[in-house]
Amino acid sequence: MAEDHFEKYYAEKLWEAIPSIYRHEDGLAIEPGVLRAIVQVIARQAAILRRSQDSLWDDQFIELCNEWAVPYIGDLLATRLLSEQNKRGRRIDVAKTIYYRRRKGTPRVLEELISDISGWEGKLVEQFMKLARARHGLDAKPESLAGKFSGTLPGGWADLRNPRAGELTDGAFDEYFHTPDVRRHRGLLGRYGITKLAFYLYRLKAYEAINITPFSLGDGLCFSFDPSGRDIPLFSKSSASPNWNEWHPATEPELIAPIPCRLLGQATYQISEAIIQQLMALPSSPLSLAAANELRKIAGLVFKNESSLLTIISTFSNNAEILGNDILLPLLSLSLMSDCGKSVMLPDAQTVLSNPVDANSIVVGFDEPADFIFTTEKITSANLMSWPITISKELAIDPENGRFMFKNAPAGDKVIYIAYHYGFSGSLGAGTYERNHIKDSLPDITKSGGGAVISSDLLNNGVTQIDDSKTYGPIASKVAIANMALHSSNKQRPYLCLESNWLLNTGAKKNSKLSLDGLWIGAKGDFAAEVILKGDFACVVIRNCTLDPGGSTNIKNEILHPVNLIIEGRVENLCIESSIMGHVIVRNDGYVEEAFIKDSIIQSVNPSVNAIEIKTGKTNIERTTIFGQVDVHQLYATEALITGKVSITDTQNGCFRFSAAPMKSRLPHPFESFLFENDARHWFTSRRFGDPGYAQLSDTAPCVLKEGGENGVEMGAFNKLLNPVKFEGLRTKIDEYMPFGLIPIFINKT
Repeated sequence: MAEDHFEKYYAEKLWEAIPSIYRHEDGLAIEPGVLRAIVQVIARQAAILRRSQDSLWDDQFIELCNEWAVPYIGDLLATRLLSEQNKRGRRIDVAKTIYYRRRKGTPRVLEELISDISGWEGKLVEQFMKLARARHGLDAKPESLAGKFSGTLPGGWADLRNPRAGELTDGAFDEYFHTPDVRRHRGLLGRYGITKLAFYLYRLKAYEAINITPFSLGDGLCFSFDPSGRDIPLFSKSSASPNWNEWHPATEPELIAPIPCRLLGQATYQISEAIIQQLMALPSSPLSLAAANELRKIAGLVFKNESSLLTIISTFSNNAEILGNDILLPLLSLSLMSDCGKSVMLPDAQTVLSNPVDANSIVVGFDEPADFIFTTEKITSANLMSWPITISKELAIDPENGRFMFKNAPAGDKVIYIAYHYGFSGSLGAGTYERNHIKDSLPDITKSGGGAVISSDLLNNGVTQIDDSKTYGPIASKVAIANMALHSSNKQRPYLCLESNWLLNTGAKKNSKLSLDGLWIGAKGDFAAEVILKGDFACVVIRNCTLDPGGSTNIKNEILHPVNLIIEGRVENLCIESSIMGHVIVRNDGYVEEAFIKDSIIQSVNPSVNAIEIKTGKTNIERTTIFGQVDVHQLYATEALITGKVSITDTQNGCFRFSAAPMKSRLPHPFESFLFENDARHWFTSRRFGDPGYAQLSDTAPCVLKEGGENGVEMGAFNKLLNPVKFEGLRTKIDEYMPFGLIPIFINKT
């Protein structure tokens, strides 16, 4: 709603127009304020009318109009409207209808439809181009079209000399060629044929994590990007241009996807006269004329990797000068081609000077970004699963496992600075995404820089804000809580590392309030940490938080145990919203009058322990995925996906609608729900917290799970993403703008 204060304005205008005698009597009546209330109702309608009048001009333009006007503008263009639930896609479709029709049937439009309609990224591949065939004499010379990694010529036999090129097989950037397959597409079958168009869909989002505290192996050399020490894949950020006229077919480094070592290490070089002139103008150690003349001999040639360039340079008579660090490092930085993976993913010297914070997908440096950042010529990609290893560059990065290693340990006073992107399905749990409700909050005190959090850092009655994404620990317990709020600032994800149980106690105070927002809470050491609520709470709100569910190991091979929420006091209202949690348990005479759990993931990594155990009051579960068993007193569930047995004490009250649970569960009044015999392990892309596809429904999940929600989309935590609605809209529009006689196939990559 616009903050135009029209309601207040019209209320005062109307109130002043009423004779003062009636205004006076309204204050003295048996029920005072009735007349004033009527005036406010009329003023509210007047404000709506005024806003409608003010927007009449804007409503004639699709970019500015209100939502109700979109179908009317679409009707003028005879647009086949998308579902009303997909508001973004429907508006873009109407806005670009003429644009699409002018280019109907072209690969450009078909690939643009992926991002326009669904909001995902994608790649269109005409499958006839992936068929093996004999070349015709009229064909273009194939050398320029050879695969970047394998060198396989178009339509020819696979060149298997580069083993890493096999990672591309059956993907959007496959460099090998295949025999025709006329079968209906199913999995890996039926993909390649003359009439088939393959749409590769990248559905995950990349979230930017800036200035995180890396997890150290303890030797000063080896680190994990993830603050908890997990192995996680690093993601490339989107490089798509919002300008329609700058469109080009998507390349592998430009798509939001996990970064393979092969791509991060892809480096192609080309020396030009301009680069030679820059080397000759270096202030400290300029390139000599003789060495420059030798470099001119290879100017314009493209070198597929650094070793081939260095091999040629080593044959020069002035190779000692060129291969010295004073010349070689600037040469490698300047001659690196802009379209290779290393250039796109990592910062170079010029980018660091212009934008050191968010320059590329991965940034590693020391202290502040402007102080020192490792650039392309100082970085190599490597497999660091068996570290430490010997490396030739100053820094090695393993993007597939989220690890990095220095050649030499940094000085003791240096603080490591890192920035990277991680992947996830949506804005859920602690994350570096927009949280609009935090933007306008005014904290009473703030904290930054990481380190220990003592009791005085957390206000018993006020708002404490953490301003960065550093690691904090140990965390002091609190007593005498009155109205305590602890949250992170917008787009920040601090990691609170517990070294002991975190006790949050109201003491003798009654009806206290507690709010936790935007925090990632994990445990240090070999124990399952607990966040314990004691005392008397009127309301406890946990929003956009992650209480680490555990279930994996860190880079030291230490088991990461879950952080459990334990209620040992009285809580009138417990609200868990858009969060990822471990066990939620009421014990030791604890009492919860009413619990609200929505848009969240609750996981029990121990099958013998219930994921949710609230044997008091009423529990409301909405759009939530639960890995484990549920044991509550009274249940009201809608669009919940529960993999473990559900036990309800009071089955006469409550409901279980548009949800899924095992058939052996004891449920209250199931309605339009899915009761299954056994929890199939293939229903989810991953059940391990930390994986990009954590809790995401897989392609092999039953359709009733994907479309069984009340709104026709999937059950569980990602219901609001509306993926089935977006996919159906995308398929409809592709059928509309695709050439006649072709067959679309859709392949989910992430």
